[in-house]
Amino acid sequence: MSTESNGSTPGLISHDSGYSPAKPAQAHLSVSISTSSVLDKDEKEGWLSSDEFERDEVVSKRDLPVDHDQDVEEKSATHVARPDLERQESDWQAGPPAASLYSAGNEADYPEGGLQAWLVVLGSFCGMLSAFGFMNSIGVYQGYLSTHQLKDYSEGTIGWIFSVYVFLSFFGGLQIGPVFDAKGPFWLILAGSIIFTLSIFLMSICTQYWHFMLVVGILGGTGTSLIFTPSISAIGHFFHAKRGSATGLAAAGGSLGGIIFPLMLQSLFLKVGFAWATRILAFIIGLLCLIAVCLVRSRLPPKAGSSILPDFTILRDPAFALVTAGVFCMEWGLFVPVTYLSTYVLEKGVEDSVAFAYQVLAILNAGSCLGRYLPGIFADKIGRFNAMVCALFLCTLTTLAFWLPASLLPTVDGIAHPAVKPLTIVYALCFGFASGSNISLTPVCVGQLCATEEYGRYYATCYTLVSFGTLTGIPIAGQLLQACGGDYFGVVIFTGGCYVMATVAFVSARVLKVGWTLRVLF
Repeated sequence: MSTESNGSTPGLISHDSGYSPAKPAQAHLSVSISTSSVLDKDEKEGWLSSDEFERDEVVSKRDLPVDHDQDVEEKSATHVARPDLERQESDWQAGPPAASLYSAGNEADYPEGGLQAWLVVLGSFCGMLSAFGFMNSIGVYQGYLSTHQLKDYSEGTIGWIFSVYVFLSFFGGLQIGPVFDAKGPFWLILAGSIIFTLSIFLMSICTQYWHFMLVVGILGGTGTSLIFTPSISAIGHFFHAKRGSATGLAAAGGSLGGIIFPLMLQSLFLKVGFAWATRILAFIIGLLCLIAVCLVRSRLPPKAGSSILPDFTILRDPAFALVTAGVFCMEWGLFVPVTYLSTYVLEKGVEDSVAFAYQVLAILNAGSCLGRYLPGIFADKIGRFNAMVCALFLCTLTTLAFWLPASLLPTVDGIAHPAVKPLTIVYALCFGFASGSNISLTPVCVGQLCATEEYGRYYATCYTLVSFGTLTGIPIAGQLLQACGGDYFGVVIFTGGCYVMATVAFVSARVLKVGWTLRVLF
């Protein structure tokens, strides 16, 4: 538990697990003067951190004159009923535990900036721009293949190609996260860059369904996983107080790719055709991956005796289990709009639908670009879980308030209702902003529940389970589309329902850790 000088907010109680407050007389030298000044300012304004509140409560009990026999009885009762107070008193005498992740001394060990740290963020940004930029553009390929190479297949069947791709992108963390903890990011990102770039080149010559499944689904998903997991995990080695904003900045690369790639492909498909458009994309991705290989590094030494095998026993932590369930539901719904929004525009008969099908993904990712970075800054100020809950609620609201009415409006003679296009634009922009934090805040929320040296294992375990949601979400949406006779209201309700469940899970995890108090910074 710590009160951070960088990003503290008057009126909010800072709450990080694993920190026992030090006795003021024996405070570590690593606690900065600015932190002390912030605490003094908060005390003057009448605000107390949760640490100070508990400490003052215990100290006040010490100062009360009591009968010796009664004191012995009360201490005995206190020992039975509140062992945590006795532990805290002992900690004040000895100082904070050396192994505490969130102790002030350890927070000072994080660079929180500097050339090396920001070069890692830049490398991660380029890795996310290549891997997640393509992932955020799969709707373009879904729409193109459904009218060209795979026009004889249903939307749900084509969707399996991209669901396998997304599934393997996250499922690969089962081994990649622990390997990162033990070996670092270099060889992982190098291997992923070669595999992923090769898969894009090979996609340019695919003509059959099984070609796309093998090259995009399996090969591309494996390469993306090798790039994605270590690129995000490495940032946690350099940032603690600014981890949310640093991770959000790197994750914004994926959204930027989601803006550039669809617009680029829209032009190239017409000028040079599918094959060369895809090859040009592969050259760009290869260059970005090379930058990531050169810049992404880890800082903390491997944990002594750490194993590269996954450990599902950490799911015994109820808060972590709830977060995993919340991320599962979130990812279950997240890739449905990303995949089907373009085909929705085409089939709805929106004005200038062919061009707008590419543009709507760019609009969504433009909102997502801001949504991945700005919530990270707010998360460092108001709490990571608090920011995530707000973002999930906004995703639910925008889906049900904008996309659902648009999907229910009629199409007459192949022409959509005039209100469909503006509603779709507003939805794409707002949902893009709200869902952008789904990727950027998940790592920092998971990281808040574990030590940094164990982060790769926790994150990998979480996304190993979450990947099954990404595997089934897109095909389920495709089947709902068929069951509803081509109408998209079933797809929209499924997406909104996923976000409702995700919101409930994250709220439950927060309540489990810090209770219902809204002023707690968590």
